[in-house]
Amino acid sequence: MKLLRLLLVAALVAGCGSTGSSSGPSASAQPSAPATPATSATPATVRLALDWTPNTNHTGFFVARAKGWYAEAAIDLRILPYASATPETLLAAHQAECGISFQDSLTFAAAAGADILSVAAILQKTASAIGVLADGPIRRPRDLDGRTYAGFGYPNEAPTLKAVIKADGGRGEFKTATLDTAAYEALYSRRADFTIPFTAWEGVEAELRGIKLRYFQFADYGFPQFYQVVLACDRQWLDANPDAARRFVTATARGFQLAAEQPDEAAAILVAENPGVFDANKDLPRASQRFLADGGYLLDGEGRFGRQTLEQWTAYSRFLYEQGLLVDGAGRPLPKPLDYGRLFTNDFLP
Repeated sequence: MKLLRLLLVAALVAGCGSTGSSSGPSASAQPSAPATPATSATPATVRLALDWTPNTNHTGFFVARAKGWYAEAAIDLRILPYASATPETLLAAHQAECGISFQDSLTFAAAAGADILSVAAILQKTASAIGVLADGPIRRPRDLDGRTYAGFGYPNEAPTLKAVIKADGGRGEFKTATLDTAAYEALYSRRADFTIPFTAWEGVEAELRGIKLRYFQFADYGFPQFYQVVLACDRQWLDANPDAARRFVTATARGFQLAAEQPDEAAAILVAENPGVFDANKDLPRASQRFLADGGYLLDGEGRFGRQTLEQWTAYSRFLYEQGLLVDGAGRPLPKPLDYGRLFTNDFLP
């Protein structure tokens, strides 16, 4: 699962004419059977762009659809399978109303001119971490100096790793092998010394395979927490359809609330709604859903789904700016910080 994916400016510009339909629709892309809405509201279609194949970051959508909560809200949810165009690109081109994004990806997209914003935090905190083999010699981040990092080729990787290593008293000097999703197997086979797994998926998968990992959590070394996964929407659609947006987000929040409180039931629905997707590892969806629920990733401290704060949006997005990683649509570094308050809203949450 390519959960460290960032939006590159070239992809945003090149993809604005794409419909994201270069690959055929999967079973999850088909609309659910029509149902009589339990509301007098005007029916609305919402196209949801996935960032990857279905996984536990998406469970709440499938739960809400299977339970009929979108139908009750007069929302016809169309789940668009992941294709060559990123969700941010589809949103900027008005080819999808909403999509799965990440705090860093959305910040990059907004800097490049995409008029999108987060309407809900799917994960309340960082679920990625620096991972090393538990039986290896690396005991703390400063031990990573001089080692080989199996990376994904995104611009914020090296600055993030350097910040953590230096915070632990190291130099922040290491070698990088850009391997994309092969990075995990490179670590497991000892061809690389460290990588950045998504602990709720690759981390859980490794544990199920009997591979023991040691993690260094970014926040333990002074790095800001960030919203690992968010629900992003086209601002123009939100402005034109506030009632439909509120009904969609409310039904979605209901689905993720169930996923947090009843992870086994939610995981079973995710699997049933996506036949064949999890055949290679049938235990992974339930184990991952339990990890998210038990680890407090899906709900805030008051037990609510989706809430976001300006403090958390500012801390990490400001880091990206200070590192010179935020560029405009022409590829020029931003001359001043973004208005971080315009990157998100809680207005559509129940």
